[in-house]
Amino acid sequence: MKKVVLGLAALCMIAFTSCKEDASKKIDENNVAEAAERDANASKFPIMSFDKQVHDFGEIESKTNVETVFKYTNTGEAPLVVTDIKSTCGCTVPKDWSKEPLQPGDSGQFTVKFNGSGRNKVNKTITVTANTKTGKETVKITAFVKPDPNAVQPAKAQVPQVK
Repeated sequence: MKKVVLGLAALCMIAFTSCKEDASKKIDENNVAEAAERDANASKFPIMSFDKQVHDFGEIESKTNVETVFKYTNTGEAPLVVTDIKSTCGCTVPKDWSKEPLQPGDSGQFTVKFNGSGRNKVNKTITVTANTKTGKETVKITAFVKPDPNAVQPAKAQVPQVK
């Protein structure tokens, strides 16, 4: 059995070492140049620079629709692609952003609509999913929501007085 294993090992060694073609001759210089360029560009990312990180609507009445526009510029070294924009709840709706890539130096914008729900100080975060280094960028909106003056106020319970 040892002779069979030894014979197979010797046969395999001869088969693997008898390659007649030099592997370095198979390398295509065009492929090497393309790979080097791709690797150099892999470290370049787009950067989203916003005109504002937070928009404060100030005091608004409950159920009042308000909206603002967030503008951004690609200050990075690669094309910027925004794939999605979402908010933390359904009362804040981002819309109207470009699905096309933004070249370095180009600008874009999106609108955020808030329906005035909530009470007192309200903070909402809008998350932008893009091909930046972190993959996500955030902006915020804030407002102080005052009660609706036309809303029916619940009747206050009468506390009986003890005599």
